[in-house]
Amino acid sequence: MPNDFPLRKIIHVDMDAFYASVEQLDHPELRGKPVAVGGSSKRGVVSAASYEARKYGVRSAMSSVVAKRNCPELIFVKARFDRYKEISQHIRKIFYDYTDLVEPLSLDEAYLDVTTNKKGNPSATLIAQEIRGRIFEELKLTASAGISINKFIAKIASDYNKPNGQKTVNPEEVLYFLEALDIRKFYGVGKVTAEKMYKLGIFTGQDLKTKSQEFLEEKFGKSGSFYYNVVRGIHTSEVKPHRIPKSVGAERTFNENLSSEIFMLERLDHIATEIERRLKKSNIAGKTITLKIKYSDFTLQTRSKTLPYFVAEKALILETAKTLLYQEKMENSVRLLGISLANLNTDKKELLKKEEPILVQLQFDF
Repeated sequence: MPNDFPLRKIIHVDMDAFYASVEQLDHPELRGKPVAVGGSSKRGVVSAASYEARKYGVRSAMSSVVAKRNCPELIFVKARFDRYKEISQHIRKIFYDYTDLVEPLSLDEAYLDVTTNKKGNPSATLIAQEIRGRIFEELKLTASAGISINKFIAKIASDYNKPNGQKTVNPEEVLYFLEALDIRKFYGVGKVTAEKMYKLGIFTGQDLKTKSQEFLEEKFGKSGSFYYNVVRGIHTSEVKPHRIPKSVGAERTFNENLSSEIFMLERLDHIATEIERRLKKSNIAGKTITLKIKYSDFTLQTRSKTLPYFVAEKALILETAKTLLYQEKMENSVRLLGISLANLNTDKKELLKKEEPILVQLQFDF
């Protein structure tokens, strides 16, 4: 185990079936039943599924039609994001009782760096246990946690004993844990990458470790060096309390395909309104506007334009989106439209700033 890189005490907390669990909490009649949060129409998509539904193979991002086919008794409920955000804020307040180094990934998961913490507790394992206990005591919801020396391993570990469990990977266990791990469990290895690795004879962390950095970079590009390092327990990314967004966007999938540009403009108006709200809430603006179009045959097209100035007003965003819409003739009807802003006016100096790593002794209690 190399000892010349930062060694931290990182917790990854992941709520269990968060959206569906909130619905079961607020609606007792749904408890113990298969629940899917999302639309039940033929165009609907499952946003979250309760563990009762998952037993039937229902998963997030699955078509509602397929989900219903897998589980005829499935109960669909509409998403209530205001409620989810309210509970998420309560959970984060609990996190901040232990450390200010909290990096939310979404409403239902976050990294915490408790190397130095407000409780003066040297055990990250006990802190994770206490946090999970408080979440259940105060909100009657369960959470799982992973604890280890870096974000990568903590993320993997949080899924190990789900639901309502936790796993600690101590410093001396890191290499064995990674070597024995199925390659599909590596965070950042999706289905396509896993299939490619299988063809190369890579099925476990041990197999991955036998490949040279040059080989992995040749086969996987920039990701190759990432795979080479993480399987050796090297991942130096810090918990970043204030994540700088790279883009701001919104999109809508329609119940019926749109073939009229008039109807498309009407939808773009709503999307631009939402983007303006998000931009002003974060006090940011952008120069590059991208229009996303998904056709009825599921082909995807993007059209972009970079302006000479930063924009955050709906009128300018919508006008540019209109220009992009009329840029080419539509060859098919449309099922989804989206707008995003990139090249934001966030402080790039913060992104480029490099801090000297803090080296910590390898042996310390978890």
